[in-house]
Amino acid sequence: MILVLGLQSVNAQEVPILDRELFFGNPKISGGQISPDGKYISFMKEYNGIMNIWVKSFKESFEKARPLTDSKRPLGGYFWTKDGKYILYTKDKDGDENSNVFAVNPMAGSTTGVPASRNLTPLKDVAAQIYMVSRKNPDLLMIGVNDRDKAWHDLYSLQISTGKLSKIYENKERITGYDFDWDEKLRILYTTDEKGNTQILYKEGDKLTPIYETSVTEGASILDWNEDNTKFYLETNKGELNLSTLFLMDPATKKLTKIESDPKGKVDFGGLSIDRNTRKIISTSYTADKTDIYWKDKTWEANYKYLQSKFPGREVNFSSSTKDYSKFLIAVWGDKYASEVYFFDTKTKELVLQYTPNPELKKVEAHLASMTPVSYKSSDGLEIPGYLTIPAGSNGKNLPLIVLVHGGPKGVRENWGYDAEVQFLANRGYAVLQPNFRASGGYGKQFLNAGDLQWGKLMQDDVTWGVKDLIEKGIADKSRIVIMGGSYGGYATLAGLAFTPELYAAGVDIVGPSNIFTLLESIPPYWESGRAFLYGMVGDPKTEAGKQRIKEASPLYSVDKINKPLLIIQGANDPRVKQAEADQIVVALREKGKKVSYLLADDEGHGFYKPINRMAMYAETEKFLAEVIGGRYQKDMPEAVSKRLKEITRDINTVTHKPAEK
Repeated sequence: MILVLGLQSVNAQEVPILDRELFFGNPKISGGQISPDGKYISFMKEYNGIMNIWVKSFKESFEKARPLTDSKRPLGGYFWTKDGKYILYTKDKDGDENSNVFAVNPMAGSTTGVPASRNLTPLKDVAAQIYMVSRKNPDLLMIGVNDRDKAWHDLYSLQISTGKLSKIYENKERITGYDFDWDEKLRILYTTDEKGNTQILYKEGDKLTPIYETSVTEGASILDWNEDNTKFYLETNKGELNLSTLFLMDPATKKLTKIESDPKGKVDFGGLSIDRNTRKIISTSYTADKTDIYWKDKTWEANYKYLQSKFPGREVNFSSSTKDYSKFLIAVWGDKYASEVYFFDTKTKELVLQYTPNPELKKVEAHLASMTPVSYKSSDGLEIPGYLTIPAGSNGKNLPLIVLVHGGPKGVRENWGYDAEVQFLANRGYAVLQPNFRASGGYGKQFLNAGDLQWGKLMQDDVTWGVKDLIEKGIADKSRIVIMGGSYGGYATLAGLAFTPELYAAGVDIVGPSNIFTLLESIPPYWESGRAFLYGMVGDPKTEAGKQRIKEASPLYSVDKINKPLLIIQGANDPRVKQAEADQIVVALREKGKKVSYLLADDEGHGFYKPINRMAMYAETEKFLAEVIGGRYQKDMPEAVSKRLKEITRDINTVTHKPAEK
């Protein structure tokens, strides 16, 4: 035993502790996009400590780029208008998810650092949604705004140059979405009733005709329109279909023609790529353990295979292109590789490295770990897929284990590829299991709905039996297992400690609900269309059976059983899982004399996105994990991070919670 432990120690020492900033600090450059005419490249880069939008001429070096925005909060993304006159982006306030739409002129100069951005939807407490970006009139957007009724979005046209908003459709029929054809004509509306049934409505003049309906346990969506604009591509799993399938539907006759489902018969329809110039299908895709692409266009396929030949063992994505698809930015990536972005000219086959988002990580990628697809049977025999990452340099035996549970939960899933959180944990010496438990998306309707009313029950078993499987195989040390996750993963962490307390040594709950009653009472108004969907997952609080089910599944009511250390991480502005979810279980655990630590950031919402907050959060997390299951951790941290960690660390003795009055 001494010899084996000694060998493990030597192997672990061969892999250095990588600085957490490599995983959670700002990338040098990210999110590159080529302008529609191919003359410019835009990208995200740090400006005053926060990732902002920059632009440069294609021929210039990245060092000569100009900043376009000075947001104090990381931007989630951006895009060019079709004429290249504007770059558009959305932004909320400190994570409250009340987003406005902003425009900036990428050619504008500035004497103060950055050109001025214009708020195109300068309304308070609204969550603006973009439905259509015009190609025919690039100065036009179709957006949804919930200013009249917080629960429902009215449809507006928005003139970018002037900011003029014009109401197109007043939503008084529980409309949840709008769809436009190639001529940019409003043809389809989606509506959802109080039972969660969704209808697709065909619009002819002012007349709305129901043409397709799905129940709350089914799904259907229009992906695009065909070449002559008479039919649309419909993805659906209605009725006897288990795996979602691609059809072509004629809205006038309601006729459905099957196009394709997974050739391997394993997973849902994954993706449809359409040539916006010819309107023909480029490819379809399906994701099981990894993603398979089925090419319908020989030119695209040839370019893809050419790029694959240049980067063997890596994945290649076409991430941005010119209008005519002659020039691309492509991303090259893998599970244990720092990604790279190249310029690719399809005519000359010129391939030029543009940037590496994380060049420092690139230098040490030899120390990153492989992510391996796995599967195991749950308590009822259901096959559960997932991914297992074993630390680099390890013999893969008797390891401390982190069970990392994803959020959602319904319809979300884990995917193969580079994952900063997973690589960070593996570098600290932990095996990492990422289960795609029942209710995860992509594996068919039966698997998706098998999670209904199973929070804390079979869904939790899917996690528990994954741990047992790794213990039986000798991979996981049964005394050194921690459950961790965000959102639903935070709930699963609390549930794991409450319902299977003997299994885990500790838990890390990131923005997870502790009381399903209060979670349902506090959902944002614009989630009203999904209320029946939520009740279908957890139980209807208006019925006695629903109340009983919710109480049984809520960790707060089993707080007596939680006897292992717990770290709770919460954003004060979270509109989905509100601060009260963290406060009430902290108070309950404190009053029972249980060990609980609490991080609360006043400038975050549903998750930590500011780099300094993420750095502080993971500094505390790795210290916590090292204390309870003995992994490695980086003791030092920048002074600013140390200061921020002190600011967000709550004294649990000062936490209060007053239940809302009924």
